[in-house]
Amino acid sequence: MLRVLLTNDDGIDAEGLQALRRALVALDDIQLAVIAPDDNRSATARSITFRRPLWVTEVPFDDGTVGYACDGTPVDCVRLAALGLIEDFEPDVIVSGINHGANLGDDITYSGTVAAALEGVVLGIPGVAVSQQSVRRELDFRLGHLFDFENAAAFTAQVVDRLDDVPLPAGTLLNINVPAGEIRGVEVARLGKRIYQDRLDLIEEDTGRKLYRVYGDSPTHDDEPGTDLAAVAAGKVAVTPLHFDLTAEHGMEGLREYDLAKLLGET
Repeated sequence: MLRVLLTNDDGIDAEGLQALRRALVALDDIQLAVIAPDDNRSATARSITFRRPLWVTEVPFDDGTVGYACDGTPVDCVRLAALGLIEDFEPDVIVSGINHGANLGDDITYSGTVAAALEGVVLGIPGVAVSQQSVRRELDFRLGHLFDFENAAAFTAQVVDRLDDVPLPAGTLLNINVPAGEIRGVEVARLGKRIYQDRLDLIEEDTGRKLYRVYGDSPTHDDEPGTDLAAVAAGKVAVTPLHFDLTAEHGMEGLREYDLAKLLGET
């Protein structure tokens, strides 16, 4: 029996989560628990709630099962599960999504969807994050409003169903991005490079303060072969293995060539 925690960053009522929940419930030998934010928490990344307690509300689903809505972040939801919110349930895998919009390239550092799966890795639990491109095929996770989650839900359920037989390597999560429309294959891809076109726009002025818009709405990307961005642009499901170790191994030897200890005497 594989114990699966389902969460997201779009909120417990989001259609992406509900589509994936229905696909996972249909699997044999799966014990599914749902703990998700009570509202949209997109782009919260790995933020946590530590200045106040968390409210948790039981939420009935239309098939007679229940989930739990939390007024915190996606990472809070994973922590609640790991710390025993649900009696006799300890997750074997964290599944986060389906996100309303792609999470590609540099976007993953902002994504609450990816952060929830990454929190599983931090806790020693493998994770799967899944995101769906909008029907209009935008590559910006902030833009789309219309989505078809059928392919993403079916594919992710099959990935989860095989985790007992083909477990993820230790410390690894899978970041899955599903294109809109006809799927032309699946590609194991590395992270691509976003080109953000943000600028500082003054929107209005008031007494003693100014209102600015910082983030643009149309980032582009390097269409480099082998990247997740290029795969989704070509109509393929992009599957990218991620891990948490951010150490720049290639820079360590160079740093050791400096007498950093000498700097202690120069303060």
